[in-house]
Amino acid sequence: MSAIRAEGLTKTYGTHTVLDRIDLTVERGEVVCVIGPSGSGKSTLLRCLNLLEVPTAGRVFIGDDEITAPGAECNAMRARLGMVFQSFNLFPHKTALENVTMAPVKVRGISRSDARAKGIELLTRVGLADKAGEHPSRLSGGQQQRVAIARALAMEPQAMLFDEATSALDPEIVSEVLDVMRQLAAAGMTMVVVTHEMGFAREVGDRLVFMDEGVLVEQGVPAEMLANPGEERTRKFLSKVL
Repeated sequence: MSAIRAEGLTKTYGTHTVLDRIDLTVERGEVVCVIGPSGSGKSTLLRCLNLLEVPTAGRVFIGDDEITAPGAECNAMRARLGMVFQSFNLFPHKTALENVTMAPVKVRGISRSDARAKGIELLTRVGLADKAGEHPSRLSGGQQQRVAIARALAMEPQAMLFDEATSALDPEIVSEVLDVMRQLAAAGMTMVVVTHEMGFAREVGDRLVFMDEGVLVEQGVPAEMLANPGEERTRKFLSKVL
């Protein structure tokens, strides 16, 4: 059984088609990296997978459950996918630990003591146990993004979606976030990663997906596809970023 499956996924805004009949299957434990030019539909794809954007047409499955089905328990299904955005979206008036523990307490009904213990464990996992009591304003961008990853993991998701998680960071601190993502991949986490970090895609990705103008143009083994893309659109894009 696959972790995530999209069939004929389409998203339009008026006459503009952002996603055009995307078919994509992500297996359990697989790391799928999605690349493409700005405006190609990459972020919209992620947001449609967990219904932050409602698809115009097509179906999305999380495991065996169709999240797009009429009457589906969307919130419960969405909680099975952790999401990390470009912007960190942390609550500025909450400490790092409070940001991590809030959803498990309020959404999953976990006791505050258990949520706190798990939160400390997750902050330790992302290298920030010593920052548990700090507010976001006292943290660097890389530290805030690692807190955001810990917050997503606190809901014990079956898969993680990363929407250009390093694009808002200064180049010298990108590596600290990518290191956490590498550790998640090594631990077997299913991941869909929209990224411009081609080195990460080559090293960590099991599959590379190239999108352009709302279409899934090409997919394959990252090292092979980066070295010898099969489609002209892919070649043109890679010639500009490699």
